Amino acid sequence: MQPLIPLLFFFLGFLKSTIVFAEAKIYGVNLGSWLVLEPWMVPEEWTRMGGQLCQKDCSACICSEFAFAAAYPDTVDGKFAEHWSTWFTQDDVNILKGAGINTVRIPLGYWIVEPLVDRNTESYPVVVSSFYGLKMLRDANIQAILVHHALPGVQTPDQMFTGQYTDYNYGRALTWTAVMTFLSHLHPNFESVFAIEAVNEPIANADQTPGYGDFQKNFVKTVRAVELLFGIQVEGYPALQGIPNNADMSARLKKASTVDNSGLFDPESVVGKALTEAAFILPDIILQLNWLVDFGACQGCTSLTTRLFFSLLHLSSESYDGAISSFMDILWQHNNPENPANAAIGPQAYDHHIYYKLEVAAPNPEAYLHDICTRNDFQRDAAMGNPIVWVGEWSLATRFNATDDFLSKWADAQKLTYNQSAGWLFWNFKIEPTSSYARQWSYMEGLNRGYLTIDPSQFHDPNVCAPYRNISSTRVRARLRASRLTRSVTIPLPFIWNGHSCWEAYWWLLWLRISFFLDNLGVRINYYSLVVLYKSASIIPFITASVLRETERTKLLGERRR
Repeated sequence: MQPLIPLLFFFLGFLKSTIVFAEAKIYGVNLGSWLVLEPWMVPEEWTRMGGQLCQKDCSACICSEFAFAAAYPDTVDGKFAEHWSTWFTQDDVNILKGAGINTVRIPLGYWIVEPLVDRNTESYPVVVSSFYGLKMLRDANIQAILVHHALPGVQTPDQMFTGQYTDYNYGRALTWTAVMTFLSHLHPNFESVFAIEAVNEPIANADQTPGYGDFQKNFVKTVRAVELLFGIQVEGYPALQGIPNNADMSARLKKASTVDNSGLFDPESVVGKALTEAAFILPDIILQLNWLVDFGACQGCTSLTTRLFFSLLHLSSESYDGAISSFMDILWQHNNPENPANAAIGPQAYDHHIYYKLEVAAPNPEAYLHDICTRNDFQRDAAMGNPIVWVGEWSLATRFNATDDFLSKWADAQKLTYNQSAGWLFWNFKIEPTSSYARQWSYMEGLNRGYLTIDPSQFHDPNVCAPYRNISSTRVRARLRASRLTRSVTIPLPFIWNGHSCWEAYWWLLWLRISFFLDNLGVRINYYSLVVLYKSASIIPFITASVLRETERTKLLGERRR
């Protein structure tokens, strides 16, 4: 009788044909021009504040936070405080939540950690914040990625988004990293944070970023060192012993340098110096925040273990308490760049950006759709050791005058392709509505105009990419078009039947046969695992909710991935 039970579970799986066990997917937006202001997104507010819009030579006018602070040293702090409190509000959070957004990417400048600013040579507004915006996100259950968008050192007079690649600036960037990691784990408003990205869009030519590979490794070490200090298990490192539960970071660091044998807390190392500097400036930040810190509680540690997106890394909620470290993917740079995968300690993800406003494809609708629908960037990333990728920035911008009809197709096509990754985050959540950029760069405007679907997982035309992708069988394609087959089924993976090896082999073969048959008929298959353990006379079923694979959500029925 017992051998019939797997057969029963098998057919019960087919009864669940309306259920889709979808893997965690990031549907997000960037909160650009909030804590790193970009005048092109807020031209009216910027000019009202006293800034200028420069068409060519930005070095000759007030076109950045740096230039603004230098021009208005007495009023800059008040003007920017007003901007921070009005550009991103609770109303925005409500709109994003209602539109199905589950993640935001937050660009940050190094000057958000005020002591890192060299006031003799650098001009920025003083950021006084309770991080209330993060609290709004936390309360809405919207996850956050912190991005070091503007590193120390201005690359050019009108560009503050990369930084100068010097040891001094790398050191300041690591101190920023230590502070952000500390806040992410202990400040309650940071409980929505699940990842910290080291650098936004470094110079693409690796020859012009000396030392960047070493910085990547030191960035991860800095994140993990702070986590070790507060009792979080880190892959490859023993737990620190003898640290008092209520000790602050400075006391913990002092003790760690005496009990650690890995060299991670060597006060003379690059990481050690960054940790020491962070421990020195944290008391001022804590005082500024009027924050009564419970150093033994590590509130953020608990929340990080339950992050939805840890399933992207196939980690259970109990297996790791640390933040996800993140870098631009290996494809971002050329000229033999260091692979960021070499820096990984614990969970790590990679950020992929693509803007067709640049010269990616010929400037016409057909070329754009063909290019986006046939890209294999994520497969290339995976082949080079960057398997967990999300598209951190994209837009609807084009190099030609796009019609409303095309922009709807353009949105669908990009989402279809980016859904092959861990998910996507649109740039930007909003643009001033009177700006000519809003139509193709504002997610909210895209929703209003109908280019983007209210449910980010859905599409106006799920077959928009069908004409551009390889079809393995024209006969199957013709049959599907004629029958308009749209069936989606969920089938269980083979059973693990301890002690019945013949049955195991039979179910594997049957599963493969059925999967191949349904896939050729064009039925979208969603897989889940059904594990049956056999012990003594009892059979205990365990149905796991983790998805092992979900075929591309909107592929043409019967289509094969390239």
